[in-house]
Amino acid sequence: MRTFRSQVRTRHGLWGALMATFAVFAVIASLVTAAAPARADTTICEPFGTTTIQGQYIVQNNRWGSSATQCVTATDTGFRVARADGSAPTNGAPKSYPSVFNGCHYTICSPGTDLPARLDTVSGVPSSISYGFVDNAVYNASYDIWLDPAPRTDGVNQTEIMIWFNRVGPIQPIGSPVGTATVGGRTWEVWSGGNGSNDVLSFVAPSAITGWTFDVMDFVRATVSRGLAEDDWYLTSVQAGFEPWQNGAGLAVNSFSSTVETGGIPGNPDPGTGDPGNPGDPGDAAACEVSYGTNVWQDGFTADVTVTNTGTAPVDDWQLAYTLPAGQRITNAWNASVTPSTGSVTATGVGHNARIASGGSLSFGFQGSYSGTFTEPAGFRLNDAVCTTA
Repeated sequence: MRTFRSQVRTRHGLWGALMATFAVFAVIASLVTAAAPARADTTICEPFGTTTIQGQYIVQNNRWGSSATQCVTATDTGFRVARADGSAPTNGAPKSYPSVFNGCHYTICSPGTDLPARLDTVSGVPSSISYGFVDNAVYNASYDIWLDPAPRTDGVNQTEIMIWFNRVGPIQPIGSPVGTATVGGRTWEVWSGGNGSNDVLSFVAPSAITGWTFDVMDFVRATVSRGLAEDDWYLTSVQAGFEPWQNGAGLAVNSFSSTVETGGIPGNPDPGTGDPGNPGDPGDAAACEVSYGTNVWQDGFTADVTVTNTGTAPVDDWQLAYTLPAGQRITNAWNASVTPSTGSVTATGVGHNARIASGGSLSFGFQGSYSGTFTEPAGFRLNDAVCTTA
């Protein structure tokens, strides 16, 4: 069982000559007190040791994949890896995940957190990060976001979202690549898989990102659109740190912030009202309509899909996400790349049709097989915005 220890070291003192009067002494004492640091840095070497920073976030050593010594030093605004002994094979799991987080993780909850929070009550989760990288290590710099059908405050959640801001060395996310996605205005390589205890969806930056302010819910909604979570699930924690395989001393989170804004998601159901919302309301990433025409025969079918951009701005690098009903498998596609072949799939534009103009449409199609009763997908999302169906 992991335990929580909060260590705060303070320094105080007054040096100087004896003052002639109490009034003068009081003035000098107040100046010395104002100049003193709010807290001293705290170094943690226990495998699962933790401490609190800014009165609201938890810094954790989280050395879970190695018996070699690792230490992190918590600062006023983040942490740095002070020692990172040992190594792990680059074709396997990392040594650890030293990190800072808002929320609840393995029985430890950050002070005053609004997490867990049900997704359909959350309008935004703004977060900001500033990383410090090193050259002599194999690691990723990543966010770790956890989702679960229940408001868990302990144990492993069902779905894990990783955002790789930087990747150094011959390492890769869990699973296999399933295409690319535009999330938060950036293009990411997407990997999907599982580690035996939970599903993992990873977004990998093509080049290093040293700092960014963004909405975590953009990635959560992208995960929901791929069928790896539901709107009535819970966001339990937002974490930022590093997964080192070799070395890692000197890696730093210079600053971190995370807040939770509640009140419902634009274009999604309003909590407690049953209002389905309007995907064309202001604040949506896009407005869209999908026509899904099929030709079905015994054990096989074709689908002709038309996507219309009903918004006021063009949609670049479009991706249409939907879930194939059980028993259906795509055998080939045209005018789009559609991956994977079963389950939660994403159709991506190719070179000649990567943009959908405002008021414009494009079409693609695919052929597939099925077993049992043929049905059509229940819904579609265009670049993480809910589409209506024609």
